[in-house]
Amino acid sequence: MADVLGELLADLRVLVECESPSSDLAAVARSADVVARVGTARLGVTPERIVLDGRTHLRWRLGTGPSRVLLLGHHDTVWPLGSLAAHPFTVEDGVLRGPGCFDMKAGLVMAFHAAAGLDGVTLLVTGDEELGSPSSRELIEEEARSAVAALVLEASADGGALKTERKGVSLYEVRVTGRAAHAGLEPEKGVNATLELAHQVLAVSALADQEAGTTVTPTSARAGTTTNTVPAAGSFAVDVRARTAAEQERVHRAITALSPVLPGALIEVAGGVNRPLLEAVASAALHQRVRETAQRLGLPATGSASFGGQSDGNFTAGIGTPTLDGLGAVGGGAHAADEHVLVGVVTREDALLRALVQQLVAHDRPLTRTS
Repeated sequence: MADVLGELLADLRVLVECESPSSDLAAVARSADVVARVGTARLGVTPERIVLDGRTHLRWRLGTGPSRVLLLGHHDTVWPLGSLAAHPFTVEDGVLRGPGCFDMKAGLVMAFHAAAGLDGVTLLVTGDEELGSPSSRELIEEEARSAVAALVLEASADGGALKTERKGVSLYEVRVTGRAAHAGLEPEKGVNATLELAHQVLAVSALADQEAGTTVTPTSARAGTTTNTVPAAGSFAVDVRARTAAEQERVHRAITALSPVLPGALIEVAGGVNRPLLEAVASAALHQRVRETAQRLGLPATGSASFGGQSDGNFTAGIGTPTLDGLGAVGGGAHAADEHVLVGVVTREDALLRALVQQLVAHDRPLTRTS
């Protein structure tokens, strides 16, 4: 077991020390080279390199039979180049640190070790998840359609709980057009886009429903050009998270039906659903299998968690493939200075992952698609 842990940590160090911010295409390409090298060493198979819109993704087909299980992860991170200088890779007192270790390079290393030597597995590692998977979404959905199950190697929730529900995500930009005028000489001749923006921000915020678990959050905003001019244009972004498709649709209808308050102002809304829901029904059967497998192996039972954040598991669940998320590292601090992985549970979680994949490949208990 000590040798296995040492190999896992050595592989993880290599991945963490190759920085891979999503916005830097060259950095993501370099990271893909490193991920491919580490994965090939463990899996004995070279990946297919898929470049879409300049972003590099990797796909391994394992074995000679038809692929039944999709293992899904990403190698891009939110950390800019140079982050290693302030947050180097370290392992001290059972805690591993380094940019991207928890979200989600530890999950990739676990996937390599868990899938080694198995037949009927596809491992897809994308390079743009942190951006919302703009280039890889169709690729992910294509792979998921032919899989009996999708296992997402994103980091676990608190305490190692699996992510059995994720909210759906919708993203919008509300654009306001007014009319410019001199702010001191004749402001009455203008149509103030900033004022209209304020009205619309309040209207959009009111669409949230705490009881239903729906958040509607205006985020970045901009308006105007100079301090002595009535603003002629402005815009703001909106982030929507919902637990049900009905709530996603309700908010969508309301935002796309916004109308101006000020005479002469115009409203234009762009955007819509970015990620569908990962509902509990999509993960229930898989989570039950994990619990049974853990019991058989003498491991602690795995909890479950509903999550507001998004992942590529939203896409796989959205097309009806049974999906379980959060099968990666146990730790915390994703995207933050204290990002970390708990070393003591890495091999335990990897053994559980491998046992689950073996069971799914064996096809002993078919899973039902949710749509």
